Amino acid sequence: MAAVRQQDAAAARRQGQAAARRREQIRMQQVRASEAAAPRQASYGGQSREAYEEAARPKQKKARRFYDYSLLFTVIFLTVFGLIMIYSASSYKADLLYDGDGAYFMKRQALIAMGGFFLMIVISKMDYHFFARFAILAYVLSYVLMIAVSIVGREVNGKKRWLGVGPLSFQPTEFVKIALIVCLSVAITHYGKRINQFKTMAFVAGLAMPLAFLVTLNNLSSGIIIVGIVFVMLFVASNKKLIFAGCVALAGLVLAFAGQIGAALTSIGLLHDYQLNRINVWLNPEQYAQEGGFQVLQGLYAIGSGGLMGKGLGESIQKMGFVPEAQNDMIFSIICEELGLFGAVSVILIFLFMIYRFMLIADNAPDLFGAMMVVGVMGHIAIQVILNIAVVTNTIPNTGITLPFISYGGTSVLFLMMEIGIVLSVSNQIKLDR
Repeated sequence: MAAVRQQDAAAARRQGQAAARRREQIRMQQVRASEAAAPRQASYGGQSREAYEEAARPKQKKARRFYDYSLLFTVIFLTVFGLIMIYSASSYKADLLYDGDGAYFMKRQALIAMGGFFLMIVISKMDYHFFARFAILAYVLSYVLMIAVSIVGREVNGKKRWLGVGPLSFQPTEFVKIALIVCLSVAITHYGKRINQFKTMAFVAGLAMPLAFLVTLNNLSSGIIIVGIVFVMLFVASNKKLIFAGCVALAGLVLAFAGQIGAALTSIGLLHDYQLNRINVWLNPEQYAQEGGFQVLQGLYAIGSGGLMGKGLGESIQKMGFVPEAQNDMIFSIICEELGLFGAVSVILIFLFMIYRFMLIADNAPDLFGAMMVVGVMGHIAIQVILNIAVVTNTIPNTGITLPFISYGGTSVLFLMMEIGIVLSVSNQIKLDR
């Protein structure tokens, strides 16, 4: 009997366990059924499936863009240094001419520099491709302005170089430089690899030559710079380097026989008498001291008297009426006198650093158009620095070229700032994460 009771108890336990399993299976089926009946949004935290997947998808980082603050701070430094040197070089003259206002020239330059700095920042935040739309318009306007300045331009020191209304005036040649940089960049980009063909190079150069001729008639120095800009841009864009070597050799021959060539061009009316006089002064400044050699000689005296460390800021003697227009073309001689060889070399090194930044931006530009724009600006500033220092040291004839960002000249600094804005705009389109 005991054995029978144990068997009955075991069977009852097995039945109870089986019933419990069936109840659990039924409960799980009910739970799954209720979940299937619930809205799909419950599985995604109250969101739709698409929204849930979008939120769960890893977000892509926005590409960081480059902005050349090194170039920006270099421009700021040169501009501020230029204001200091303008005050130092012009305070004596300004004190005599403007009722004791020794800071007259510096204040005018500072006002225009601030306006130029604002334009530079605005342009630097724009897409530089925007300027390509106005290439043809700028090219045509350049002709209009150069013809206008030849007819109704203001005559200063015997030369018509200024257009203006009332107290406002500017030099159209500065606009021509920046317009040609944009136009040539568009043309070189359009032709692409065909720029390596001689006829294509000749056509692109031919676009600039009529303008260069018009500019040269009134402003030889600006004409030389324009030709130099075209030379540099085509040199970088093309792989035909032998042609450019021939051009350099030809320029050397022209410089070597400048006296004879100048006399011949003057006899047929292509050069003015004052331009021939500058060549004669360059060849023999002592003999032509009264005809223009005085400025060259006094500039050389200023350079020689500065020595290694200079006489000290503001201590120049030559600026007191000995070096004419000391705050303009000859300001480098005052830098040498007051800051010595150390100051002169420092200024040159800063400009070299600026050229290096241009090369870096051009090498990493997003496209050919941006690279050529930077190359054009680089060529403009580099040529202007080289020619100014060469003139002051009497290495080449006096051509009346200012030292970028340092010499007094409102139009020059305004358009230079705009050119730097274009370069910064190209740098701002360079993506760091590629």
